[in-house]
Amino acid sequence: MALDQPLTIGPLQVSPGVLLAPMEDVSDLPFRRICRELGADIVYTEFVNAEGLLREDPTGPRRSYHKLDFHESERPLGMQIYGASELSMEEATRIAADRGPDLIDINCGCWVSNVALRGAGAGLLRDLPQMRQVVRRVRGATHLPVTVKTRLGWDADSIQIVDVARMLQDEGIAALTVHCRTRAQGHKGTPDYSWIPKIKQAVTIPVILNGDVTSAQTAAAAFQDTGCDGVMIGREAIRHPWVFREVQHFLPTGSHLPEPTLAERVTLCQRHLDYAIEQHGERYGLISLRRHFAGYFRGMRGAAALRQEMSQEKDLPRLRARLEQLIGEADLVVV
Repeated sequence: MALDQPLTIGPLQVSPGVLLAPMEDVSDLPFRRICRELGADIVYTEFVNAEGLLREDPTGPRRSYHKLDFHESERPLGMQIYGASELSMEEATRIAADRGPDLIDINCGCWVSNVALRGAGAGLLRDLPQMRQVVRRVRGATHLPVTVKTRLGWDADSIQIVDVARMLQDEGIAALTVHCRTRAQGHKGTPDYSWIPKIKQAVTIPVILNGDVTSAQTAAAAFQDTGCDGVMIGREAIRHPWVFREVQHFLPTGSHLPEPTLAERVTLCQRHLDYAIEQHGERYGLISLRRHFAGYFRGMRGAAALRQEMSQEKDLPRLRARLEQLIGEADLVVV
């Protein structure tokens, strides 16, 4: 793909195609809003368990339904669902599609044991006929574009990603995201980007690269070296959410943006806090922000102590006051 070509997924067109990965307990509504504001072209919900969605008591907490909440400013938005049964995935697709996302994504890549060993996520890589049935049922349940996120294979001895890509294209998916590791690797080892050009030669649908895209330079290299149609950023977005802004600037210019200032870091953290309280309420909003303090305060003098202080604060007015105070503390400048 040439960088001057948009990433096209059904009726959606974005450019250059820098996406936020779906991440459990991370890519909730407040964080997705932050990443969209910083330049993510498409964002995805946390993955939603199809069986859980169907089992939930309408009068209870409805955690799975809550994951489908979104703000209009997030668009374009994908909702990711996972499951081993084509029937539950079909019904879950209808429920998710009724919420009004821009696309539905099928998780065929989650490597954790309690998902993959039950035949869902990357477990479908060990049962390609079942993967086909799941995709076919999901496609038939919605008019929205359907995409798939998967891995190279179950392990190094069973990499079938080129054949998988052909099969998924035959079933009508609109785009394919490939995490360039096997299920056995999890997040360990080096992703093998060499498979992306092979996939691109085999299919005409957009192919999105995922795995260790950690900077503007690695994103640019991924586009240039593999011909991918987009890149998806996961863990680096937690560590440094400004990565989207930096990639968007670097790709057309070849120049780097300066590191975010102390004031920019604190202001973004304050905005994230506001979004979290709005969405989750005070108690869980404060809890949900804890995993992000490391990213907001990374590089500051005394960052570890500051993260601990912020994470232990349970009083919202005190936390707001402390964040405001930080802006004027010159000794905390980013180093």
